Amino acid sequence: MRWYQLDVDRVEQKLHVTTNRGLTSKQVEQRRKQYGSNELSEQKGISKWLIFLKQFQDFMVLVLLAATLIAGLLGEYIDAIAIMVIVLVNGFIGFFQEQKAEKSMEKLKELSAPMANVLREEKWMKISSKDVVVGDIVKITSGDRVPADIRIVKSSGMETEESALTGESLPVMKHATAIVTDSLDAQDQINMGFKGTLVTRGSGIGIVVGTGMNTVMGQIATLMISTKKAITPLERKLAELGKILIVVALVLTALVVTLGVMQGHPVYNMFLAGVSLAVAAIPEGLPAIVTVALSLGVQRMIRKKAIVRKLSAVETLGCASVICSDKTGTMTENQMTVKELYINGENLYVTGDGYDIRGDYFLNKHKVDKSLPNLESMLLYGMLCNNANLNIKKGKYYIDGDPTDGALLVAARKMGLQSMNGEKYKLIKEIPFDSERKRMSVIIEDENEMRYLITKGAPDVLLPRSMYHLDKSGRKLLKEKDKKNIDQAINSMAGKALRTIAIGMKPISKNDSLDSAFLEKDLTFIGLYGMIDPPRKEVKSAIEECRQAGIKTVMITGDHVKTARTIAKNLNLIPENGLVLEGYQLNQMSLNELEDVIEDTYVFARVTPEHKLKIVKAFQEKGHIVAMTGDGVNDAPAIKASDIGISMGISGTDVTKEASSLILMDDNFATIKSAIQEGRNIFENIRKFIRYLLASNVGEILVMLFAMLLALPLPLVPVQILWVNLVTDGLPAMALGLDKPEDDVMKRRPRNPKEGIFARGLGYKIVSRGFLIGIVTLIAFMVAYQNNPENLVFGQTMAFTTLVMAQLIHVFDCRSENSVFSRNPFENIYLVLAVLSSLLLLLVVIYWEPLQPIFHTTFLGLRDWMLILVLSSLPTVLFGFTKK
Repeated sequence: MRWYQLDVDRVEQKLHVTTNRGLTSKQVEQRRKQYGSNELSEQKGISKWLIFLKQFQDFMVLVLLAATLIAGLLGEYIDAIAIMVIVLVNGFIGFFQEQKAEKSMEKLKELSAPMANVLREEKWMKISSKDVVVGDIVKITSGDRVPADIRIVKSSGMETEESALTGESLPVMKHATAIVTDSLDAQDQINMGFKGTLVTRGSGIGIVVGTGMNTVMGQIATLMISTKKAITPLERKLAELGKILIVVALVLTALVVTLGVMQGHPVYNMFLAGVSLAVAAIPEGLPAIVTVALSLGVQRMIRKKAIVRKLSAVETLGCASVICSDKTGTMTENQMTVKELYINGENLYVTGDGYDIRGDYFLNKHKVDKSLPNLESMLLYGMLCNNANLNIKKGKYYIDGDPTDGALLVAARKMGLQSMNGEKYKLIKEIPFDSERKRMSVIIEDENEMRYLITKGAPDVLLPRSMYHLDKSGRKLLKEKDKKNIDQAINSMAGKALRTIAIGMKPISKNDSLDSAFLEKDLTFIGLYGMIDPPRKEVKSAIEECRQAGIKTVMITGDHVKTARTIAKNLNLIPENGLVLEGYQLNQMSLNELEDVIEDTYVFARVTPEHKLKIVKAFQEKGHIVAMTGDGVNDAPAIKASDIGISMGISGTDVTKEASSLILMDDNFATIKSAIQEGRNIFENIRKFIRYLLASNVGEILVMLFAMLLALPLPLVPVQILWVNLVTDGLPAMALGLDKPEDDVMKRRPRNPKEGIFARGLGYKIVSRGFLIGIVTLIAFMVAYQNNPENLVFGQTMAFTTLVMAQLIHVFDCRSENSVFSRNPFENIYLVLAVLSSLLLLLVVIYWEPLQPIFHTTFLGLRDWMLILVLSSLPTVLFGFTKK
């Protein structure tokens, strides 16, 4: 179907929809069944069987399987079966961990999916773009991705960037008129919008004519690229660590095997012991545990209203030293409320908060009504030069659209003005707001066919374009004295932290050019709106917590410098000697000049999104790790350039979300603080189980090595080492990944991104604790073996049990950077349960007779347990009194 050739009425008829009502629920359901979901087909994922088989491709596991085969050929069936069972169990654990991580990432994809604004049953609503169906009426504006192929029915200066389809980077101006030409290529169908393309300017409304694979994008198979799983810097570091550990383990294993053979131990026994030891020395479960820890941490972030789009952001969050945050909606409630009007040279005060339409207007403490000269006109113009809708849900008013537009609507409703319908006022043209123009204009035709231009925007932009002003007696020439009075009113409002919006108008004729350069001059200045977006209650304490964590908070706003400074002071964001820089100053500064003052600057006022990139670079040049927030299209370069790009989930455009690493579902600054805290905790938890696993592995290697050097029998048999590696190491390590943050996690300085895994004394802790675990295990073996040299199994059971108990006690020491005594062990109930589970399994292996010959264990008495508990507690207790 050549939709571009049909006029709007014909498209409506063919799709059985009208642009002022939208589809019904029944129609939506029918069309979803008929056309399917609005998604592009993805490459088929790896099958579960392949994921399971991947668990056995590790080099050491393959060596272990080879050893199992040799054991079977030599008739050691019990050992072979036991090792095979342990390998399989380990494989299943890895498989389920990977599946869980994959499901977590799928949930993230769903949460971060683009949204679409659709009209259904006369109500505009936001839905996931995958739920858009053929016939839906969609509204798109600057910064949105077109959710499906649409036939445009209304365009207000709308332009789209279609380089993904055409290779042409220049935006295409769109209109709603039918095109009669046959066989047009996509790039020439300028009354169509295509799925996945970006709206760069203006706004529009369209009817969906194609979804999913039935779109132009769906037909271009080369664009269907599956997303590759990103490897985070931490995972890269761990992969490098794994290679080092393999080399170390192989050298130590060769040493142990050689010493054992030289001392007369059977070659087969030593070969199997060496392989088991190598497998124990290499924490092959570490990557899986890291993945699960990251995905579980990401899920916790989601519960705290932060969606992580890139796993690398989790690590970087712990390094953040500067947060550059938008003010509006992030540090404030994003419920703009008009509190003051300047009209006829006088100030009117408005009561009421938020979007509640209850409120009154007062002049000199006297209530006023619509009869006040120019008041109704000013409020009416504010309603007409507006793209927002005021709706009510569950008895509460909310705004669909820009909060500033919403504030103007509410101000008019407080005076009893109702929304204007299309019969009385007709929109001829809209010149949309953008951050460079700092104004928005509309051309309106009233019921008498009279046309006039209404412009609203920053006072410093509108005043130079105004030739007249209104007072009680009518239109007058705007003189210098009047401009000074207006400037005083602006400064007075700014001193109260009120944001000022000016509004003006100009009558025009039908013959006048509709070019914005001609239109937006010689205006009649009507008045000023003074509005405030109150700070969020939780932001002040969040800024203080960030300060204690060594993180500087910087406010970035387009507001007047006085407004910005007042709000910054109210939030305790800026110290007495802190600097506030304005946009014009940034324009005059070189990057080097900005670097000289950036450390002392806490507020950037009257800035454009383009300035953000300069601010990011200046902080980065000073060695900072920068988190930058944004919501508009122009914010995307700064967000991409920052170390942690943060987009707004509610007000953010799809482009900004795609460029970001983190999405705030509630657009709240306090959520950034929570995300940083969680990011720090995830990294600390990873350090905890690295410390636990490697210290345990060091202990296992050293007990075998020391035994060989002392010409003692093997204190541990291969199946015991494998059992420890699976049960004692795996469950508690996983539980450490669920540990809550330490009390001082937000009182530490940001982590250096170049910091190695073993920084801050971790390497020393691993070696020192591992050394002591190995020593106490060897002592337990030597005491038992010397007292009963005929019963080697008893000595091995003592060594095995001491090793397991030492590790289970040591895991609680790993919870803190300081001391085992600094944290309540019952804070992490998962860890307690994991330790109890491991202990129960240990008792089963020792006391259940069918398992004793398999695991080479025997019964232990009360005195044996007393010795085991004393020895196994020593590594943790001895180091419990020191921070090292």
